[in-house]
Order: sequence, then structure tokens, then C-alpha cells
Amino acid sequence: MDDGLNELFSALSDPTRRAILGRLAYGKATVAELAKPFKLSQPAISKHLKVLEEAGLIRSGREANSRPRELEPDAFKKISDWIADYRRFWDQNFDRLDDYLSTVQGNENDKSGD
Repeated sequence: MDDGLNELFSALSDPTRRAILGRLAYGKATVAELAKPFKLSQPAISKHLKVLEEAGLIRSGREANSRPRELEPDAFKKISDWIADYRRFWDQNFDRLDDYLSTVQGNENDKSGD
């Protein structure tokens, strides 16, 4: 089953691409705007953008003479849904740990009350 998660997580594995996504969280930006904080050429940034677009994390718009990029919310929903399964797993484990600690603390209180 190809759910696209491998491509999504591969794209997210690069810190430059994560920083680009962080910038795009504030709104659309052109390649030149995205390249500013990095010591990379516009072609290098464009390669990162291509990876992000192919993974479905961003999309390219069209405004006058530019093609600003913006986030693609559906991809982030897919990631969030996948993570939610693991969040439930950890929540259940923490609930069991809370129960155990309450039991242990209750036993200690019973012993000190003797």
C-alpha cells in the first residue's frame, strides 16, 4: 500500500526543507523570498521546493510574474492522522503508568499509616 508517507517523511528529513515549510506557515512566498535566509542559490532552493512539491507538502501558485509557493494542508492532515495513532498508544501507556503510580503510592501510604 503506497500511502505517500515515505515520500512525505523523506521530504521532511532535510532541515532546509523543514525551515522552508516553517516560513510558508506564515504565508505564500516566492523562491527569492524563500532563499533569503539560506546561504544557498536560488537553483538549490528550487531543488528543495521540487522535493516538497513532489511530496505534496507545498503547491505552486501564479501571481503576475511570480509563482509563489504555499503549504498544502492535505499533506499535513495525512501526517497528523498517522501520528494520531501513535499519540493514542502513548496516551494509553501514560494512563497505565498513572494507574500504576497511584497504586504504588497508595500502598506506601497504607504502610506509613500502620
